[in-house]
Amino acid sequence: MAISNIVHSVRNIMRRDPGVDGDAQRISQMTWMIFLKVFDSMEQEKEAEDSKYKSPLPEEIRWRNWADNEEGITGEELLDFVNKKIFEQIKNLDVENDRKAQLVKQVFEDTYNYMKNGVLMRQVINEINKINFTSSKDRHLFNDIYETILRELQSAGSAGEFYTPRAVTQFIVDMVNPKLGEIVLDPACGTGGFLVSTLENMRKEVDSVEELQRLGKNIRGIEKKPLPHLLCMTNLMLHDIEEPNIKHDNSLSKPLREYSSKDMIDVVVTNPPFGGAEEEGIENNFPNEFQTRETADLFLVLIMKLLRDEGRCGIILPDGFLFGEGVKTRIKQKLLSEFNLHTIVRLPNGVFNPYTGIRTNLLFFEKDSKGTKDVWYFEHPLPEAYKTYNKGKPIQLKEFDLEKEWWNNRENEKFKNNCWKVSIEEIEKRKFNLDINNPNGKNEIETLGSKEILEKLEESFEKSKELIEKIKGEI
Repeated sequence: MAISNIVHSVRNIMRRDPGVDGDAQRISQMTWMIFLKVFDSMEQEKEAEDSKYKSPLPEEIRWRNWADNEEGITGEELLDFVNKKIFEQIKNLDVENDRKAQLVKQVFEDTYNYMKNGVLMRQVINEINKINFTSSKDRHLFNDIYETILRELQSAGSAGEFYTPRAVTQFIVDMVNPKLGEIVLDPACGTGGFLVSTLENMRKEVDSVEELQRLGKNIRGIEKKPLPHLLCMTNLMLHDIEEPNIKHDNSLSKPLREYSSKDMIDVVVTNPPFGGAEEEGIENNFPNEFQTRETADLFLVLIMKLLRDEGRCGIILPDGFLFGEGVKTRIKQKLLSEFNLHTIVRLPNGVFNPYTGIRTNLLFFEKDSKGTKDVWYFEHPLPEAYKTYNKGKPIQLKEFDLEKEWWNNRENEKFKNNCWKVSIEEIEKRKFNLDINNPNGKNEIETLGSKEILEKLEESFEKSKELIEKIKGEI
């Protein structure tokens, strides 16, 4: 049976369970079960390679011993076993000097069994058992289904959280180009999209399983929400990383002054949450001049602290950062004086639909004591006949071929309608307002109909509203 059909069947079964309420709980429930099955499949592979391998899990709660049998326990007996044995024992695992035990315990810290019908739970387990996680083909196919599920999870997240299109994550990773041996971090890794793209890019240079696992240790993520963290851990395991280096934590909770040279990293690729505010008190972990509760701004300050000399970053930020004042101006001054902000790719409307209509930008910079001399802008064009991107017409990786062709050939006349260069002197005159429109393109309003003009006015209103909210947050 196709994996997509299995996932569809699992979700339909869970919808009949009185304890599972909404997509977020359904996905969480399905993912912890899949995690245990994936973990067991990997343990089987380890046992085949090493007869002395010892599981960190008590024997009775390993997937093979309670779930991997169609005629296994069901009903109330199954519910009692899951609630009183599996969750109790995992949450009380002895993790001293055992990285695998730490990993499993961390995943289950904020994970719950929502199902209340043991017969339906047995049906879900039997469906999951149809997927062969020892097959790399099945593992990688499941990743595509993962992304489909995540796109449907619009109502489960809060402000500032949304799925980043694979085309965007892959383009950023391609341009930043992390190399084998470099430490790569996503400090707001969500479900691991950037990390998986990084892994897939770098594994082309890997020749052995040992090298792959070393690579896995250098690909690091931090995620504070339990569901995305669980999804990220499972996602990386499905991509053959036995012990994903993903912390369940808030990257912003550690005072900036406590970071030292041992915390420095080579590459950051990330889409930090924006449009929301951090919890009260988080801003006190940052120097006075950069204190704000705008999450994306704090993440950028953190990244600037962590990048070592010649370190590189590709980050997604909203228009509000480009034109924002106050704390944003001071952050931009630091960025432009201590880093080379060499490229801003301006994305059109709709890239993050249906999650948000806020326009976004891809910023690429590297640590450079000489600072920024010029910033190159590139306006990403919508495909012909598109007015905007949407759920049915998402952005595609092949559309970034234009930027890739331009990247190392920026003065070519072929690209003159899409790109422009702005000097640091001009930016300083503009008081560090980086919201600079394409001087070479057509007058956009002249080409639009009344409906599109109305959309533009609404967008402008949203921009103004966003700016007002940010200013309020900084007063």
